[in-house]
Amino acid sequence: MRKLILAVAALAAFPAMAQTPASGGGDTGGGIVRAAKPVTGEQVYTQVCQACHMADAKGGTGAGTIPALASNPRLAGAAYPIMVVTSGKGAMPGFVGTLSNAQMAEAITYVRTHFGNAYAKPVTEADVAKLAKPPAAGGH
Repeated sequence: MRKLILAVAALAAFPAMAQTPASGGGDTGGGIVRAAKPVTGEQVYTQVCQACHMADAKGGTGAGTIPALASNPRLAGAAYPIMVVTSGKGAMPGFVGTLSNAQMAEAITYVRTHFGNAYAKPVTEADVAKLAKPPAAGGH
C-alpha cells in the first residue's frame, strides 16, 4: 500500500516538475523558451533582419519584394538606413520601441560593413537617437 501511495504521489507531482524552468536553460515553463537578447550587430541581424532580408542579405521576391542589403550603395550615408530601420519603409516596420537604439546601431553598422558593403564608419547609439522618432501613440 505504501508503494502505491508513493507511486501516486510521484505521478501527481510529475506534471509540476515538468513545467519547472531548468536552471539557466532559458525555459520559462509551459514549453516557452526565451532566446537571449541580441546584442551584437550580427546577432540582431540573424534574429530580426535575416527572416526577410535572407542570410546573404540579398533580399527576395515572391508575394512582395524585400530589398537587398548586400552591395547596396544606399547604405553609404548612415542617415538613410537609420531612418528606414527606425521609422520603417514600405512593408518593413520601424523598430523604435522594439529594439534599443544600441541594437539598431549595431545592426546597421554590421550590415554596412558586411555582405559586400565597405562603409567603415560605425553608426552609434547617439546617431540613432538623433533620427529616431518615438512610435505614434495608440499603436495600430
